[in-house]
Amino acid sequence: MTDTIFGKIILGEIPSTKVYEDGDCLAFMDINPVAKGHVLLIPKAHFVWMQDVPDVLLSMLFIRAKRLMIAMKESLGCDYVQVSVVGKDVPHFHIHLIPRYMNDELHGWRTGTYEEGEVIEFAKKITTAL
Repeated sequence: MTDTIFGKIILGEIPSTKVYEDGDCLAFMDINPVAKGHVLLIPKAHFVWMQDVPDVLLSMLFIRAKRLMIAMKESLGCDYVQVSVVGKDVPHFHIHLIPRYMNDELHGWRTGTYEEGEVIEFAKKITTAL
């Protein structure tokens, strides 16, 4: 776990600005925020990807995320809190909680299109795997 920056934050080897902590998780301010007030929520146990996190812990993390979102809306006056799970930059599962405003300049992801019939092929692959 100490191989990642988040592991070092959990162990107190790297300072962070904590907003919430309990025995299972830690929430702290992102030092490179998408918007001011951007919070990262991480489990204290090390898991690289969301699908690796045990269901009970994952459920608890999203319940904590909801609690943080409510606090962020009330305290920051934002219109909503965007939730994002990417996990590519730091190999430790984390949830981004980003305060958003209806008139902010933040825009979504670049979107694409499917070729004819391609959407059905992708849907079949996924439903077969389920």
